[in-house]
Amino acid sequence: MGTDGNITKDKATANINAAESQETSFIRIKDQLIEKARGFNLLSNVFMSVALNDILACQHVIRVITGNPDLIVKEIRSQYRISKVTAHDAVLDILAEDSHRRLVNLEIQRKDTIDHARRTRFYAAMIDSECLEKGKDYHEMPDVHMIYISETDLWAAGKTLYKVEKKFEGTQIPYDDGVYVTYVNAEIDDGSDVAKLMDYFKTADPEDMSQGELSARIHFLKCEEGGYPEMCEVSEKIYNEGIIEGKKEGIIEGKKETAFNMKNKGYSDAVIADILDVGINVIQQWLSGGIVKS
Repeated sequence: MGTDGNITKDKATANINAAESQETSFIRIKDQLIEKARGFNLLSNVFMSVALNDILACQHVIRVITGNPDLIVKEIRSQYRISKVTAHDAVLDILAEDSHRRLVNLEIQRKDTIDHARRTRFYAAMIDSECLEKGKDYHEMPDVHMIYISETDLWAAGKTLYKVEKKFEGTQIPYDDGVYVTYVNAEIDDGSDVAKLMDYFKTADPEDMSQGELSARIHFLKCEEGGYPEMCEVSEKIYNEGIIEGKKEGIIEGKKETAFNMKNKGYSDAVIADILDVGINVIQQWLSGGIVKS
């Protein structure tokens, strides 16, 4: 009886120690993630969404990019999701509204492989779909400014900032539909204030106070105790996105292995693509040893 009691006590102690060890491990991982988040720059949409979820910091960025020093931001939504039953969801990094009811969408895009112009068109359309309520006239739709920030010079014309101009062909008559698109990149340094802002985006150095309220926000997040909860939020997003990406990679690797097995058994590329629900071009890349793309 005494021996059984000791065994039970030993098991309980072991369970407590395991739980404490697990908790310590979780805390350690979280601290590591927060430290990693502190090293992030503003070209990470996760970190930018948190950093610019602050009226003054967001206002500074929009003022510099638009060249409007008097613009006043009234409201901000970070990671704002627009859902439609029959369309893809749009998750906007930052959606801001100024004092004139103009909407500004700030997006970070690091991939060069997507159709940037059509992505911008889709996001603008989704914003429009949210703004015009039943019974209202079209003139009541707010102006929408799309600011698309990329790491590289997407249009390869050697400019930091590209504003899309809409005109009737063969004339100088502007076509004003209330949607204004600006592309900004962090690759080209033309010496402008926008280029200086993009240089700051690349470092997000908390000791660099050259960007006014944006610098103050970054210093708060990375160096001050009050910024800890928000950096925890960043770290959790990093962690969760890592898990999701890991699962996606696992699914892709599983499908790739299945594709090879089916090919060895004589199945055509088209049949393999249909069964695995993957584009035939991707199947052919896998089978030829090309780059795997989701």
